[in-house]
Amino acid sequence: MSVEVKIGIDNNPRELAVTIPGTSAEVNAKVSAALDGTDAVLELVDEKGSRMLVPSTKIAYVEVGSSESRRVGFGA
Repeated sequence: MSVEVKIGIDNNPRELAVTIPGTSAEVNAKVSAALDGTDAVLELVDEKGSRMLVPSTKIAYVEVGSSESRRVGFGA
């Protein structure tokens, strides 16, 4: 299972969108630890193995959702 995460960063017009392997509960725990001050940096590793580090003080918002296959087009 994988989870789609979108992170808004202060003073940046674009959001960071990544797909993370794991469950939404695991991602929520990491985000909560970063936002409550337990961790100074939110660290996420995407499906390709790339590591993203976002300073907790720069996080504007985080949107966590499942990465279910979306049907697009006339067959949807």
